[in-house]
Amino acid sequence: MATPPPDILLELADVDFGYGEQRVLSNLNMQFRRHQVVAVMGGSGCGKTTVLRLIGGLVRAQRGQVRFEGVDIGALAISGLYAVRRKMGMLFQLGALFTDLSIFDNVAFALREHTDLPEALIHDLALMKLNAVGLRGARYLMPSEISGGMARRVAFARAIALDPELILFDEPFAGLDPISLGIIANLIRSLNDALGTTSILVSHDVRESFAIADYVYFLANGGVHAEGAPDKLRASTDATVRQFLDAAPDGPFAFHYPAAPLEADFGLACAARGQG
Repeated sequence: MATPPPDILLELADVDFGYGEQRVLSNLNMQFRRHQVVAVMGGSGCGKTTVLRLIGGLVRAQRGQVRFEGVDIGALAISGLYAVRRKMGMLFQLGALFTDLSIFDNVAFALREHTDLPEALIHDLALMKLNAVGLRGARYLMPSEISGGMARRVAFARAIALDPELILFDEPFAGLDPISLGIIANLIRSLNDALGTTSILVSHDVRESFAIADYVYFLANGGVHAEGAPDKLRASTDATVRQFLDAAPDGPFAFHYPAAPLEADFGLACAARGQG
C-alpha cells in the first residue's frame, strides 16, 4: 500500500456502504488534512453520521477503504481497531456523559481506562482539560446539575483527554442556545489549533460551521456533491447547494421519501368507495 502524503491524516477511498438494500454511500472519496477543521454537511439522511461511524470502525465499508495514517480501518482486528481509536476523540450529539459520575470523573474516565498513569497525574490532566473548556470550577458537580451547553463542553474535555490526533463531532451545535453555540464553535476552532489536532465536524448549522471550517464536504445522493473552502460553497450556484444554504423549502431535496405511486396504496380503496 502506498504511503499517504504526510499532510493527509485520513482518507475514504471509493467507499460504498448501505443498510440492507438501502444504499447510503456510493463511490465516496474524501481526504482530511492534518490540523484542519473539516465540516461534513448535507441534508438529513445523506450519510454524514455514517461517515463518522465508518471512521470509528463501528461499521465497515462494503467496498473501498477508510485509511487512517495509511492503515485500512475496516481490515483491522479488534486489538488493532482499539489502538487506532486511542488516537481519536468523539463528541456525541447529546454529550453522552456518564450520569452517575461527576464532571471530573467523566473526564478522568478515559485516562483511567486507557493509561497506567498515577492518579495524581490523572487528576492534574483532567483539571487541565476542564480548564481548557472553562469548567474547572464545576469539577464536583453531576451532569444533572449543569446546563446542556455545559454538558457539551464537559464532553469536549473528555474527547480531548487523551490528546487525540483526530476529533469527531456529531452535530455539536444541536439544541444549544446562541451563546452556548458560539462558545462550542470557538472551542472547536481554538483547541484544534492549540492542540494541533484534526477535527471533523458533522453539522446542519451553516453559519457556525462555515465560520470555523477550513474545508467543507457537501454530501448528496450518496457521494460528495460539492467541496471546497467555505467561501467557494457560499458562492455556489448549484441548485442542491443553494437550497441547503438558503434553507429553501423547494428544490432538489425532496419532501416525500421515495414511495410507490399513490394509486398503489389508495387506488383500490378509492375505487371501492366509488362503486359504493
